[in-house]
Amino acid sequence: QVQLVESGGGLVQTGDSLTLSCAASGRTFNQNTLAWFRQAPGKEREFVAAISWGGKFRPDADFAKGRFAISRDDAKNTVYLQLNSLQPEETAVYYCAADGRPFADVYSFRGDYWGRGTQVTVSS
Repeated sequence: QVQLVESGGGLVQTGDSLTLSCAASGRTFNQNTLAWFRQAPGKEREFVAAISWGGKFRPDADFAKGRFAISRDDAKNTVYLQLNSLQPEETAVYYCAADGRPFADVYSFRGDYWGRGTQVTVSS
């Protein structure tokens, strides 16, 4: 059974940083695109960042540019999301996801596997 388990969320203050982790089990994803999404209360889930197999391509949302960074460690079957300069409006549940297709185009990401999310709360 494939599982993605996020960790690293918590309560922080405006301007603080966090590093989220997502550990996969049940299969390896070294040939697959991995991504992070988030969902704020009352809003739809939105894309944050993705990383291609091999880590060469890392598209991210406009709000993430310059502040968030996605990375992966295939030896640990884990993807990370570094969050910097967090703002209260970024309070959300952060989810990781994996595209089940090997060597798929990172820009046509398909979320075949999802974690349950980790809560990030930013206080003002």
